Amino acid sequence: MLIHLALAFSLFETLVLAGVLLAWADRVAGARLLAAFLGGIAVWIVGNELPNWLGQGMERASMALLATAPLTSAFFFHFVVVFCGVRVRRVLIAAGYALGATSTVVSEFLLPAYLVHNRYIGWIALPHAAGWIASTAWVVLGAGGIAVLLASFVRARQPAFSQIAAVAASCLWGFACLAGYGMAVLDLPVYPFPLLGLPLYPVILVYGILRYGVFVANAWARRALVWTLLLALGAAVVALTPLLPFESRWLGGLAVATSCLALNGPIRRVAEQLVYPGGSVTAADLLAWRQALQSAETAEALAAAASSVLTRRIGIRVEVRIGGDAPGDAAAPRLVAVRGPEAWAIELAGWDAAPPGPRHVAELFGSVVAEAAARVEQTQQVAARERERQLQARLAELGSLAATVAHDIRNPLNIIAMAVASAPADTRRDVADQVARIANLTKDLLDYAKPWKLVPARIDLAAQVRHAALRLPEVSLHASLARELPVEADPRRVEQALTNLFENARVATISADDAPGGRVHVEAESVPGALLLHVCDDGPGVPAEIRARLFEPFASRSPGGTGLGLAIVARIMRAHGGSVALTERPPWRTCFTLSFPTTP
Repeated sequence: MLIHLALAFSLFETLVLAGVLLAWADRVAGARLLAAFLGGIAVWIVGNELPNWLGQGMERASMALLATAPLTSAFFFHFVVVFCGVRVRRVLIAAGYALGATSTVVSEFLLPAYLVHNRYIGWIALPHAAGWIASTAWVVLGAGGIAVLLASFVRARQPAFSQIAAVAASCLWGFACLAGYGMAVLDLPVYPFPLLGLPLYPVILVYGILRYGVFVANAWARRALVWTLLLALGAAVVALTPLLPFESRWLGGLAVATSCLALNGPIRRVAEQLVYPGGSVTAADLLAWRQALQSAETAEALAAAASSVLTRRIGIRVEVRIGGDAPGDAAAPRLVAVRGPEAWAIELAGWDAAPPGPRHVAELFGSVVAEAAARVEQTQQVAARERERQLQARLAELGSLAATVAHDIRNPLNIIAMAVASAPADTRRDVADQVARIANLTKDLLDYAKPWKLVPARIDLAAQVRHAALRLPEVSLHASLARELPVEADPRRVEQALTNLFENARVATISADDAPGGRVHVEAESVPGALLLHVCDDGPGVPAEIRARLFEPFASRSPGGTGLGLAIVARIMRAHGGSVALTERPPWRTCFTLSFPTTP
């Protein structure tokens, strides 16, 4: 009787689990094939139990159901191939289905077995010649699936190693349970107790897969285990209440409630250890993680430190990113900290095949990474504000000095200009050039140092470029500047930046020995989040010794330049939230790229 109850329960849970797999078919590789395999197991159970339920008269129907066993094995073989990701020729899969279907059809016409009565089970099927043919096909297909599992198990690495191991373990459990039928077929004088473990087979098989492919299964498994343990505890307390020297239902109920409340925490921890092996995180772990990430001052340093800590903890190489998006089809496990509208959030990618314990650890570790990312962001903002404060202080000091110098230098320049009025023409020309150079230096110094505020407006950058290029006939404009390029910017400052770049390029090309009167080319490019403007020339290029400080004051690549033009351009672009950079764009020798943000 006990075996029949176990088989009936196995039938019920097999059908339920097959339905669960069909509902989650998009999350687990080969889920529909596994559901078909479970359906075949359900048919096999019904075929064995039908004579015991309805009598010996159901022998023909029972044999017809048992004849489908080879086709069930074909589903198992196909599922293992898909689940393990083994590249097998389609002809081999087709051959497996052909073998299973042929054996099933032959067995339907030639009854594969006959019924005999067993003292422990009741009516069981004993195979004859046709049955042994079907059994051979069943064994061959099952052995093929096991061989694929073992081959994949040997080659697999974490986390796929544990995933395949769980499926292989469930298959071994299934074979152990079927040994009970072997004991009955051989008519051994031993109770076929292995059959009592059959209800666990579909549970082990399906959970061994879902715990890696569908993380929500672990949450339900933990809850179910907690309630099962609490019910067992309550039943044990109820069983012990007769030992009390007095009888009271109220005291018995109070004892059950007190025991369940007192042991609720430990039971939950035990359940979590069983469902999330290796996923236990203590307060000491959280403190150690925070201390390990405390020294990171940049997003790159934080990502490297977090990747090292998490990889050491779970034994799986994990890539950590600070900022950006987590790709949905990432092959390797990734933990990505994403800046949300209000706070940092953590996204996991590539964890579909990871064991539940490491994944649980990664989720808890992610909360610590989010805290560290917020700290790094705040630290960088404070540092940026301090740098800006220091820059403004230096500019204010420089502006005061420049204003004094400009005021004190104008009168001597006028006296020098008047003193050479009667000098020869060459002398007057040389003096005039030097006076103009000093005047330009004074003007640029005042413009760089004085405080100013942007007056942004919606402008057409292409129109600004075309207007600024009118003063330089040698400037060529790319077709990308023929259309409107809207940006939010201060038109006067943009005009100043463009004029400085054009003049810088013009002087550089005129001074080049191999390209007198060379070309200046302007091109626009749209990229995500920014509009790029490339100003290029075919002059002599930027000397290597000044590349690192090209946008600092008084670094000039042109003889006679003030060295403030590019510094002013850099300051204008920073004020707009953009940037200027020296870039490579063959065949041009020199290119400066302005980056205007297109989002606030």
